[in-house]
Amino acid sequence: MPKIDVYNIEGKKVSNIELNEAVFGIKPNEKVIHSVLVNYMANQRQGTANTKTRAEVAGGGRKPWKQKGTGRARQGSIRAPQWFKGGVALGPKPRDYRYTVNKKERRLAIKSVLSSKVLENNLVVLDNLEFKEIKTKNMVNTLQNLKVEGKTLVVLPEKNENVQKSARNIEGVKTSLVNTINVYDLLKYNKLILTVDAVKNLEEVYA
Repeated sequence: MPKIDVYNIEGKKVSNIELNEAVFGIKPNEKVIHSVLVNYMANQRQGTANTKTRAEVAGGGRKPWKQKGTGRARQGSIRAPQWFKGGVALGPKPRDYRYTVNKKERRLAIKSVLSSKVLENNLVVLDNLEFKEIKTKNMVNTLQNLKVEGKTLVVLPEKNENVQKSARNIEGVKTSLVNTINVYDLLKYNKLILTVDAVKNLEEVYA
């Protein structure tokens, strides 16, 4: 089982923890990660893009000129796609981009990314993350003590308003809950910070 050091919010090592190999020690499956990521991004699409066809554009009720004898190309409507202000041929219409992937694939993708964080030394485990008040400086000091830089995802075992609101104004830092993590966020943020309780919850869910 992979072992990792546990720190407090002052950045001091307090202990170490054995991670469940079934969650944090598997060989990352890049193909499944890609598949689940594409699914997540497709499900975020609104699908509201809309263009008008020649049938929906106003005007063009009569033939602009007679079929023969003018020397010009024959035309049936001034709202055909080749005309200025004409309808759009084969343009986008409102649609639903959502589709589902297998539950086992989603779980494997999460475990693959978590394992890659361990392999790349981008996982930091805290014994506890509690603030007495909502203050951005508290989170800034914690990140500095841990020597964590760049985009960081902080995963909590349960809702904690003091921590979540202390982090929300820091650029490149996002808080999430164990039951709301997704492959997109895990890949987007380089560093991953978990509390010991969050680690245990993840192991219960994904082991």
